[in-house]
Amino acid sequence: MSTKQGKQIKHLGVDAGGTFTDFVLIESDQMQTHKVLSTPSNPAKAIIQGILELGLEDDLLSGSLNIIHGSTVATNAALEGKGARTAYIANKGFKDVLSIGRQNRKELYNLKPIKTDPPVPPELCFEVDCRRDAQGNIITPLSDEAISQLVEDVKESSAEAIAINLLFSFLNSEEEQRIESALNKDFFVSRSSFVLPVYKEYERGIATWLNASLGPKVNNYLSMLQDKLKNNHVQIMQSSGGLLTLDEAKKRAVNLLLSGPAGGLSAVRLLGKSLNQTKILSFDMGGTSTDVSLMDGDFLLSSENSIADWPVAIPMLDMDTIGAGGGSIAWIDEAGMLHVGPESAGSNPGPACYGQDGDRATVTDANLILGHIPRSAKLGGSLSLDFDKAIQAIEKLAQQLSLSIEETAQGIVQLAEQQMSAALHNISVKQGHSPKDFSLCCFGGAGGMHVCSLAEKLNIKRAIIPRNSGVLSAFGMLTAAPMRNATHSYIHPYQDVSKETLADLFDKMKAEIAEDSPELAQTGKIKQHLDLRYLGQSYTIEVPYSERSVEEFEAAHEQRFGHRLNKKIELVNLKLSIEGVPAINSLSKPMHTSSSSTSLLNNEIAVIERDHIQLGDIVTGPAIITEKISTTWIPKAWQCELDRFGNLLLSRP
Repeated sequence: MSTKQGKQIKHLGVDAGGTFTDFVLIESDQMQTHKVLSTPSNPAKAIIQGILELGLEDDLLSGSLNIIHGSTVATNAALEGKGARTAYIANKGFKDVLSIGRQNRKELYNLKPIKTDPPVPPELCFEVDCRRDAQGNIITPLSDEAISQLVEDVKESSAEAIAINLLFSFLNSEEEQRIESALNKDFFVSRSSFVLPVYKEYERGIATWLNASLGPKVNNYLSMLQDKLKNNHVQIMQSSGGLLTLDEAKKRAVNLLLSGPAGGLSAVRLLGKSLNQTKILSFDMGGTSTDVSLMDGDFLLSSENSIADWPVAIPMLDMDTIGAGGGSIAWIDEAGMLHVGPESAGSNPGPACYGQDGDRATVTDANLILGHIPRSAKLGGSLSLDFDKAIQAIEKLAQQLSLSIEETAQGIVQLAEQQMSAALHNISVKQGHSPKDFSLCCFGGAGGMHVCSLAEKLNIKRAIIPRNSGVLSAFGMLTAAPMRNATHSYIHPYQDVSKETLADLFDKMKAEIAEDSPELAQTGKIKQHLDLRYLGQSYTIEVPYSERSVEEFEAAHEQRFGHRLNKKIELVNLKLSIEGVPAINSLSKPMHTSSSSTSLLNNEIAVIERDHIQLGDIVTGPAIITEKISTTWIPKAWQCELDRFGNLLLSRP
């Protein structure tokens, strides 16, 4: 265990979710977990509460905590449309790029689609008379007078943040930097050549606008967190699976959009390595949403994600997110059809069974009624459940549906599971993978309720419930490494690009990272990737840069689309990442107790405390395995046993 000026450093992972904020504390190879209800209006409040409840006040004051945090501030602000009032600056004639977009329609056959507002209103779109060509050469220079007039116009617009997106700035960013210098004293400024220096001005512009829009809120939150956690080492999880310092994260709000879920995937990667399993479908079900991803050797990064209908071309771990969690609300539409989600009861008031004035039925209420959660359970280790409130909430729906309470509860669970299985199908079958070749790894507070049913729907016969699965994302924060990513567009036929040219470009990208993170650039592990495509295609596939890049691209194309093309291959982007050393890089073995505790529910379902399961024990369903921070439902025909790391390995014939 590392020390700081003679003090023992304690590692604390913090995942601020929509319902619970999770904590994992590792000290002298011993792990302690904790949960508190989240405080969405001020996430830092729940973090400080959890730190104090863990008895870490002295460590907080002495600066002996290494805190790694997954934040939802950027995600929530984007989803709720609560970003800063942002001005958009483009070349003359191009101020409407974000409004025009790709002209895609959400509902192709709807003759009366609902009109959506553009990301930036017309009165906040500004133009400057300057231009570079596709080789980065000056056509029309940017004058000082044009900059002065722009500054005056922007100041009159009541803007709070600025997004600068000039054509071909990824080849030469001089004009963007001049505009930034003129405005950054009065505004939070994002320029596309810093946020995402790649071709495609629409996607680059959206990423820059998101970074500017989210920047002030993220900046304020991180500054407040920095003040409350001063003297301690604090890092933030980014969407690509690596860590940023607080100062770096303040400038890169758009990189934090999948901050929390990325922590879980980092833990699954370490789990797969420890269990020698390279093929894992991950399934993270919390109180508000469910995130799914696929690991085939490793998790992939994607530049084709989206949030709130906007494309996010920032490299992120490839995952699908749906609005189905333990707190997802069940409701009936005008036609009398039952639905589940995407609206969630959150942490306040929470599901009806939380007894906090919530009166709308949720997935958690349904599981409680069906007996998949013991009535005596305490969620998060302390929250008692109110069975009668759950009955009352679901009874309202049952009466409208002319069904029994149990039938309605079963319907709620089935609808939620159908959404989750569809998401798992999308990231496996639709990408050319057979789910039966994978193990299904579930985590999150609600994951254990549904893992077996989802495995059956996908014809999967093996599942893993990690140790402390209810807080796995918080643990995963501690297994992630400091990381910086750089992307650079260079569109040329791949066969015409020399190794020397690629080496020079990668060296320049490394130098860019070194400006902000010199120590990481000096000592970190470097990974180089290429975005390739067949000539004429608009989409790319990312492959590692090596002598086999072409072969790997064609194999990946065939797996995903079922064929190869007899066409030249084109290089589009170079990608460089530099990784440091994580705080935790191995799974510890838990201490097992020799006592046992088993009871029966309804005289037929065994209820077993997870801490009392021994190595070699076989638990056969139907059974409920309880623990402080989650509950696992094992139906008939399934069985599980404990491995040496404390994980539950589930299987069926």
